[in-house]
Amino acid sequence: MADLDALRRRFTRALEAARAPGGGPDPAPYADHLLTRWQEPQRHYHTVAHLTAVLDHVDTLERYAADPDVVRLAAWFHDAVYLPERSENEERSARLAERALPEAGLPDAKTAEVARLVRLTVGHDPGADDLDGQVLCDADLAILAAPPSAYAVYTAGIREEYHFVPNDAFRDGRSAILRQLLGLPRLFHTPYGREHWEATARYNLASELEMLST
Repeated sequence: MADLDALRRRFTRALEAARAPGGGPDPAPYADHLLTRWQEPQRHYHTVAHLTAVLDHVDTLERYAADPDVVRLAAWFHDAVYLPERSENEERSARLAERALPEAGLPDAKTAEVARLVRLTVGHDPGADDLDGQVLCDADLAILAAPPSAYAVYTAGIREEYHFVPNDAFRDGRSAILRQLLGLPRLFHTPYGREHWEATARYNLASELEMLST
């Protein structure tokens, strides 16, 4: 069970560090609104557990980021809108950030950066000089390098979120995603991600693809 109070504190720290001192209203209602979204019933993988894991991975990778607290805010918003039957979740999540964060006291430039980072999670393909993008994308994809039991829980959660898709169609769609990921020159962009996650993630992806093909 996720520690919601701890998550509220993490949101508050990130927002207060990213905005000017005394530069906005109480962060708690904004955290609560986001946590309500992350606990919606259609979510089985994209839950507060995923949010917590991404924030933990950002903490691991923060040495590579230009603005770690902006990356943390992007992590909070990156799946804040999540309807499995819709294709524009990242765009809608970015727009939510663009509405909420200025009201919460975040400067316009940092709000724009949060929204840009959220949109980047559509393809997880940050540029070579996009340090914050690399950190967020690596943190989001770190689940691919999970131990076998945790990876199995992840894939089961994804299947449950897409329960309305027939088995054959899901298998074909999921296989295409796995092949696309395996075809990338690298899954992870930070030095830590490449060293600690790349090989295991490729093994997990290849194993899942083989299972789906049988």
